[in-house]
Amino acid sequence: MEHALTKQSTLPAEPLPGTKSLRSGSIGSLGTELTAGTKSLHILDDAERKDKEEQELNEKVEALLLDKVKKGDPVATFQLAQFYFEQERYKEAKKYFYDIRENDLQAQYQLGIIYFDGIGTEKDMKRGFEYMKDVADSDAKWAQHLLPFAQYNIGRAYFEGCGVKQSDREAERYWILAADDGNPKASIKAQTALGMLYCRDDTRDLKKAFFWHSEATGNGSLESQGALGILYATGQGCKKDVDSAFECLKESSERGNVYSMGHLVAHYYSTKLYTKAAELAARLSQVDNFEELSKATDCLPVFVAKGVAMACFYYARCLHLGHGVKKDKDLAQHYYSRAYQFDGATTQRLQNMVTHGQI
Repeated sequence: MEHALTKQSTLPAEPLPGTKSLRSGSIGSLGTELTAGTKSLHILDDAERKDKEEQELNEKVEALLLDKVKKGDPVATFQLAQFYFEQERYKEAKKYFYDIRENDLQAQYQLGIIYFDGIGTEKDMKRGFEYMKDVADSDAKWAQHLLPFAQYNIGRAYFEGCGVKQSDREAERYWILAADDGNPKASIKAQTALGMLYCRDDTRDLKKAFFWHSEATGNGSLESQGALGILYATGQGCKKDVDSAFECLKESSERGNVYSMGHLVAHYYSTKLYTKAAELAARLSQVDNFEELSKATDCLPVFVAKGVAMACFYYARCLHLGHGVKKDKDLAQHYYSRAYQFDGATTQRLQNMVTHGQI
């Protein structure tokens, strides 16, 4: 199945719960982003003023926390380290996290993230794994809220074989613990990861995939909402439901899921809504900032690329046949090539469907 984890998939880390994420925030509809105009001068001036005020506030916070740390306040030490982490001053963050690591599981958690992903330091996946494993295996009552997120990260390490011997079985075991039967306060990333794990050929169980993507979607996962739409559309792991498929794909597209947008283009084309298909495909086919979109939407880059490849192919098809747009075979060839550039396997699958009269 297309929406499945591969060994080449690099899963994002689960950030420390209850703290600011490093992500750049959510992305709205792609159409809005692509058509956004230039900011006026007074808006730019206002932004500069706000930046200055924020810098002054940060300086005051840093001075206050440094004073508390000098007085031996262990809570302030963690707060200062976290402050530096959020300011992307990772060398300083690592120093203060390290100072309190033996008595603070939150500091160990952050050191695990820093070393495993090489944030502001040289990667040391084994060391990162060990820090995170200590948190995941902790029985400290005050740290129970950390467990599902640490367990997700341990599962991620086992799945990727980073810092520990690769094991799908151990990855699945830790993700099941982290997912906590769909608990919204548990790791939603683990719920999505399980959904994708059960779509793989060697670990396939589409009913379980449907269950986990349903749970994760209910808990707000944008990635799972797109995958759930495809499961509904194809009747895999569930009864085929075209209306539910369209609802999932449309809503997740509006929230910024590029993979869903590609499938929404396919839906419009298959139902002969060629103008809608061509318009959405034309916008989407111009996108190439996959890493940025991945961070903004919390969707894997590989699926962002697949969504754009689908849009390019269907736009090429519209141009080739004059569906919803003026016929232009030369321009169509450009977009066929662009689709293959972004994702050769997806493009070949779509070309096979053309050959068999399915597109």
